[in-house]
Amino acid sequence: MSVYIIAEAGVNHNGSLQLAKELVHAAAKAGADAVKFQTFQASKLVSKHAAKADYQKKTTDAAESQLEMIRKLELSPADHLELMNECRAAGIEFLSTPFDFPSLELLTNELKLQTLKISSGDITNLPLLYRAGRSGANIILSSGISTLGDVEEALGALAFAFSANNEEPSLGAFRRAYFSEEGQARLKQKVALLHCTTNYPTDFQDVHLQKMLTLRQAFGLQTGYSDHTTGTEISVAAVALGAQIIEKHFTLDKLMEGPDHQASMEPDELTLLISQIRHVETALGMPTKIPAASELVNAAPARKSVVAAKPIAKGETMSESNLTLKRPGTGLPPSMYWNLLGKPASKEYDTDDLIE
Repeated sequence: MSVYIIAEAGVNHNGSLQLAKELVHAAAKAGADAVKFQTFQASKLVSKHAAKADYQKKTTDAAESQLEMIRKLELSPADHLELMNECRAAGIEFLSTPFDFPSLELLTNELKLQTLKISSGDITNLPLLYRAGRSGANIILSSGISTLGDVEEALGALAFAFSANNEEPSLGAFRRAYFSEEGQARLKQKVALLHCTTNYPTDFQDVHLQKMLTLRQAFGLQTGYSDHTTGTEISVAAVALGAQIIEKHFTLDKLMEGPDHQASMEPDELTLLISQIRHVETALGMPTKIPAASELVNAAPARKSVVAAKPIAKGETMSESNLTLKRPGTGLPPSMYWNLLGKPASKEYDTDDLIE
């Protein structure tokens, strides 16, 4: 199965539907499988007391509140419908992350999305996870700022939501659902986990790609990587380690005003990344160690045969002094060398003749 590549447009449309549409086409042209936005109602997402994250203070007006910043980045339900249609026309899947209950209902009840991306910030938001699971949508869950215990608790809420029961939601019910055969089976069918470091941009020493392998081993689910580093190499390395999903922020211009532009890729970089990922997944190939068809033609020129190290008379005893190993590999293989020692030559050989 090909690596599923999500081009994370996020809020890099700056609240402009036209800019969002341009992001859709840039993602499609780059070869991404999906373009993802963020769906929220600012007043439902952020309280008036919420401060900006440090990285947001660096990239936007530090005196502005988080609520004021977020409000300018909100897309309307009508905008979402237009973007879905734009994606359909461009041949790319539309995805979005819901950040509040009304936004979740918009994506699942009205727009009928079959897959939801849940952000790292909501991995402990069990009520949102429960409702997302009850919608029946498949879930891609980022795991930044979390422990294995946090992830297990989140998966428990989803396992409970996926199951058919009349029990009231509770931590105990979630735990029982997680450890049930039905719960585990449903999680494997419907959930993917992304390793993530929630910092923008992420320094290389904070990536810890091996945590992706820990997630796979611990939970047995489809795993991938949500990349907040600069450049392409970490996503490519994640694919080499077996990532099945890659998510990467992108923008039309890193110099635009807004919280995420500077930590995002521009379209030409996204195109390069996707090309590199496709090359790596092709190169990974199959695990069975057999020769590639293209290399078989090089076996004879590259390998060696048993040959005469000097002239050998018929009947002369073959020994280490008159036998050696040289290219090409069209005669007896080197593994027959010891079988020949001490045997009489069946014919006369000149130097470099293949031994029969």
